[in-house]
Amino acid sequence: MYSHMLTWMMKVVLVVCSLLRLSSPQSPAPEGVLNCCEGDVLFLVDSSGSVTSYEHARMLSFLSELLLPFSLGKDQVRVGLLQVGTKPRLEFGFDRYITQNGLQGALKNIRPLRGDTNTVDALKMAKEWVLRPRTPDGARESLPRVLVWLTDGIKPGDVIGPMAELRQQGVAVLVVSTGHSNYKVLREVVTPPVENHLHFVDLDDMSIITKDLRDAIIEIIRAERLYVQDVSTNSASLHWRPVLSGLPGYYEIRFGQVHTGGGGSGGGTGTSPSIGGSQYQRLTQPAESNSIKLTGLKPDTTYSVNLIPESNELTFNTLSTTFKTKPEVASPAVVTISDSGQTSVRVSWGPLQPETVTSYYIEYSALPRGNLQVINLDRTQNSTVLRNLQPDTTYLVTVTARHASGKEKAMSVKVCTQEGEC
Repeated sequence: MYSHMLTWMMKVVLVVCSLLRLSSPQSPAPEGVLNCCEGDVLFLVDSSGSVTSYEHARMLSFLSELLLPFSLGKDQVRVGLLQVGTKPRLEFGFDRYITQNGLQGALKNIRPLRGDTNTVDALKMAKEWVLRPRTPDGARESLPRVLVWLTDGIKPGDVIGPMAELRQQGVAVLVVSTGHSNYKVLREVVTPPVENHLHFVDLDDMSIITKDLRDAIIEIIRAERLYVQDVSTNSASLHWRPVLSGLPGYYEIRFGQVHTGGGGSGGGTGTSPSIGGSQYQRLTQPAESNSIKLTGLKPDTTYSVNLIPESNELTFNTLSTTFKTKPEVASPAVVTISDSGQTSVRVSWGPLQPETVTSYYIEYSALPRGNLQVINLDRTQNSTVLRNLQPDTTYLVTVTARHASGKEKAMSVKVCTQEGEC
């Protein structure tokens, strides 16, 4: 009687401990929502007879924590889950869940299939249907596709060939093994680098690889959601994916010079205290916008830009990028002669820079010691005709630009009022 009661009590304790371990709170998700990525990720989960209910629940709990930070949707990350058993089953395809609430609820309600470990047929389903673009509930074209295989390593079948076919089709293969798998086989099926894409871990310690596996997935499906175009000496166009589309909110843009040295703090209108050694300005744009032109920049200068989507409904992570403005090519950088005659020539110069040049003046005189003539011109002009010149004579012509900075730049050429060489 006593021994029966003791056995019963030990069973109760084991069940309670298992339940406590399964219901233990997840590690805190990274701050913000990862609107960094765009791609389709299919999880191939072993739920055959070799996997216990406890082990299956631990795998799903691991996936729940792994996926929690990602933004889901048609322009973000999409997730599918395919279970391995005697008859593999697609629990949900890429179009099913576009919110974390829906995905997290689905992961809690999945039941194991049992039976044989028919990984080969599961991979055939993945190749011919789930990960194939232009199929119902299938992957999207021209976007990264990832297969993450969670296995206990017991008799997976001949998977080397099917995995190689998936990789040849552009699918990145990552593997998490919780048992005594054949390292040589798994090393051969994963997409390089092996050290980032192949993980061996005890079932109860899966959380220690959560960040590494998530980072590996992000590296594959990372989207260029913030980029710079049309960079000039003093302006640049900033473009981003409209992650706030349909949501109340706005975008805050912070940009400023990147200082590599330890320079002082300084301040000016519209500037804020330095963050990370960079003075920055703040701008805002409405939620429906997807670009802005940054003006008043300095030539040949590296800038850092942060885009912060602000919304009361969702929290998004900050997107960042850097760019360098083009070096200033001060006018005049080139002077040309055309329409040369016996008593006149046309002088042209460039580039035209009315935003930085206040005026031009042209000096010319006959060589070797002719009288100096001067013509003053507006900043919007980039050519003029010199008249009343002496025939068959060589002139020295100098074009000088007065810049708003107070500096002057000049360029000289020789001009012949005759056909042929001077």
